[in-house]
Amino acid sequence: MSRPKYVFVTGGVVSSLGKGIASSSIANLLECRGLRVTLQKLDPYLNVDPGTMSPFQHGEVFVTDDGAETDLDLGHYERFTHAVLTRAHNATSGSIYERILARERRGDYLGKTVQVIPHVTDAIREQIAKVSTEDIDVVLTEIGGTVGDIESLPFMEALRQVRQQVGRDGCVFVHVTLVPYIAAAGELKTKPTQHSVKELRALGIQPDILVCRTETGFSREIREKIASFCDVDREAVIAARDVDTVYQVPVEFAEQGVDDIVLDRLRLTAGPRSLGPWQDMLDRLRNPRDKVRIGVVGKYVDYEDSYKSLKEALLHGGLAQSLDVEIGWQEAESITRETCAGQLERYDGILVPGGFGIRGIDGMIEAVRYARVNDVPYFGICLGMQMMVIEFLRNVCGIREAHSAEFDPKSPHRAFLKLRELKGVEDLGGTMRVGAWPCRLTPGSFARSAYGREEISERHRHRYEFNRPEYEQVLTGHGMRITGETPEVDYVEICELPSHPWFLGCQFHPEFKSKPLDPQPLFREFVRASHQRRLRQGKALADIEADQFLRLFGARLQGAPG
Repeated sequence: MSRPKYVFVTGGVVSSLGKGIASSSIANLLECRGLRVTLQKLDPYLNVDPGTMSPFQHGEVFVTDDGAETDLDLGHYERFTHAVLTRAHNATSGSIYERILARERRGDYLGKTVQVIPHVTDAIREQIAKVSTEDIDVVLTEIGGTVGDIESLPFMEALRQVRQQVGRDGCVFVHVTLVPYIAAAGELKTKPTQHSVKELRALGIQPDILVCRTETGFSREIREKIASFCDVDREAVIAARDVDTVYQVPVEFAEQGVDDIVLDRLRLTAGPRSLGPWQDMLDRLRNPRDKVRIGVVGKYVDYEDSYKSLKEALLHGGLAQSLDVEIGWQEAESITRETCAGQLERYDGILVPGGFGIRGIDGMIEAVRYARVNDVPYFGICLGMQMMVIEFLRNVCGIREAHSAEFDPKSPHRAFLKLRELKGVEDLGGTMRVGAWPCRLTPGSFARSAYGREEISERHRHRYEFNRPEYEQVLTGHGMRITGETPEVDYVEICELPSHPWFLGCQFHPEFKSKPLDPQPLFREFVRASHQRRLRQGKALADIEADQFLRLFGARLQGAPG
């Protein structure tokens, strides 16, 4: 079979222009035309991976099936396409240099001087080659950062070398840039784009397509000006205007023929574009039949990218039922027993997501208690499941000092322990369980009903496990049910409260596998249960108002003259 073609996506002027969404949207369109695609993110920063980076700086850490802790853009890639990504699909300068230095220490370079060119650029090209398999037609590689950054120079040089290797019809360069509107002048300015392309050309790369971010789009004259000064075909200057949802971007690109341009430059033949299912999804998104309000009680809510996949999975859960999901972000530290009701009573469902560290733990426990006592649908993910179990042990089972070893190592009742501390569990050689693990579901459970099958596979990222040998009996004896477990190893994966309308916690992160065209089952059912509560509450309020009206009307009749 022939080797795959390449689309390289770079960015200029400023960061956060949406290179990940642009890459995902182009891949989406190529896939809609029957091509097999995969996507890759190369980040110039020196961290080996995002796993140890602050969520406030970098957003969420996206996890792949093989346990890689990756950039959040890989989440966009998987949501927009059918691509299943691995650790080979994300690399950083740190991981590249780590590999080179390990080779140097082993003597692999036979005493040669190790340099950026050729050794670093060769390693970058090796990273691209890892995902360039025979079952793929097009590889899309996004370079993080901004053209002109010192740390990105080896990546740009590596891309230039790839183009030299595969030829002009073997790869396409897409450059995402900015055309800002200057309100004082009352006009769009193309100079930032011109300078960005100049930087790129100085590195030996001529862009084939310019994706120009703009608030409202631009005129034919602006398009022609950019094309002329940047030496790009006029039809290849794409106006990427602001839209109401990122899922609209493939449609915007399709209307401007981005996929046609890519196919023409790559000399590829593909079938007609088939965006029907995607358009249907957008119609449901924009025309919901009702809404539902979900309160997310977390510790990183000041930066919503920390919960990017979670936010999208809730939206997908609503899409499955044509519901508009309104998310209320609640800082866990602000919640107390006294303030809990006032902060959470307006929500139809409550979700506590994952996280690390003790900050905000007491507020999360109060949120769980509020949901349990008031029959509010509850969904606990990773840390949210742990808080659910600890709250139940404390307030229902009477074990007031129940805690996790992560937060109180000296507690006499440590309901959650590190893997290696669990009795009878094989030492896995690490402190984290990360990546895809199988889970067996119990018949008659919320989870089994949601998935519709006995065994599933979901992605994990956590250090602490439920102390099953010591606390399973007391937990189940008071009414909580363990409904999901890892076969053979018997890790607890899912806990539920069957006496509750919908009360479930899972140790894994189901949000990582949710897509707009294939909503994750637990999110779908959580949103459904939350909407049902909203309807019940609405009916109860209507009944109360009707009763009050009848009482008032009856009293007036009694007081009326005969």
